[in-house]
Amino acid sequence: MLLIGLDLAWGEKNSDGVCFIRYDAARRRARLLGYDYPQGDLALIAAITGHLRPGEPAFAAIDAPIVCPNLTGTRPVDRLTHTLFHREHAACHPANLTKCPRPPRVLARLAADIGFAPGWSLPPIENRKSKTETPAPRIAAEVYPHPAMVRLFRLPRIIKYKKGPVAARRLEFRRLQGLLTALLAREFPFLLLDADTNALLVTPWTKPVEDRTDALFCALIALWHVHHAGTRSEVLGDPATGFILLPAALPPS
Repeated sequence: MLLIGLDLAWGEKNSDGVCFIRYDAARRRARLLGYDYPQGDLALIAAITGHLRPGEPAFAAIDAPIVCPNLTGTRPVDRLTHTLFHREHAACHPANLTKCPRPPRVLARLAADIGFAPGWSLPPIENRKSKTETPAPRIAAEVYPHPAMVRLFRLPRIIKYKKGPVAARRLEFRRLQGLLTALLAREFPFLLLDADTNALLVTPWTKPVEDRTDALFCALIALWHVHHAGTRSEVLGDPATGFILLPAALPPS
């Protein structure tokens, strides 16, 4: 199964960070395949298609409001994140089609060109006897790294590497890299890292490095969800008005 972490730019002027992991459900092992940094819808679809095997199931964890039917205002799920995560400063920005028309458009392209559908349910793909019986399940879920990091890293506040003076962002980003390195060892020992990821986790902050790191974290949310068969995940919102897939809160350490 191909797992995709996608830090999707809300407009086409910026590049998208993409991370690819291949998961072996029978062996419960995973391997990090690498990264891409495409710009625009067509380049993004080509990057994903280039990693998909014929008939291969896939799960994409996308940091963007891919289900967003409201033209203005905000989605119910965005308001819910304010209720649940305001103390940690991890609430979503308001999303609507006027502000962010690209994410729903990308979802439509993924559906039309590669067979993705929005959702989070995981069919028993490892038990499929024939690739011709039914189309391979390909699922796309919205994720939001800030509350996911709060949970997986057990943080009282988000890591503030997105805004502020460059020097402060670099310090916070280095903190993120350290937490990610520890998380990989603790929760994902079954994931074989590649050389690019080992380098990424020690490379000083730049915007492309940040985007790839965000894509890696999105891919880890997908891996968490698939490896635990959804039993350690939580879904906020609903399929009609917008939803966000999160790791469930961890027990106290």
